[in-house]
Amino acid sequence: MSGHDVIHLRGLEFYAYHGVLPEEQALGQRFIIDMDIFYDLRQAGTSDQVEDTIHYGEVYQVIKACVTEDRHQLLEHLAEEIALSVMQLFSCASVRVEVHKPQAPIPGIFRDVSVEIWRKAGERV
Repeated sequence: MSGHDVIHLRGLEFYAYHGVLPEEQALGQRFIIDMDIFYDLRQAGTSDQVEDTIHYGEVYQVIKACVTEDRHQLLEHLAEEIALSVMQLFSCASVRVEVHKPQAPIPGIFRDVSVEIWRKAGERV
């Protein structure tokens, strides 16, 4: 990883059908994704050309497809799919993915439940 250059995507909200319980799979709920993409941004900073960076609009579409087109029981699995998909399609050094499930079926008062993973290019799963 080169320095501390990072592209942040925060608060990406999608309605999807992930979860262990049958009600979650039938009714669906909101999921919120935060992602950090670690990539050397010096060339883009100098050239001012989109082809010298990672196009966050394209990253958004990849995340959207991962969240809305497939169904998973575990947040961990969804986070892994997002990380692997982004890393396969874009030449980033590493990523951080956090999947939030604000309406998780927990009998209590809470703001949010989330899973966070970090992945580096070249790591084996």
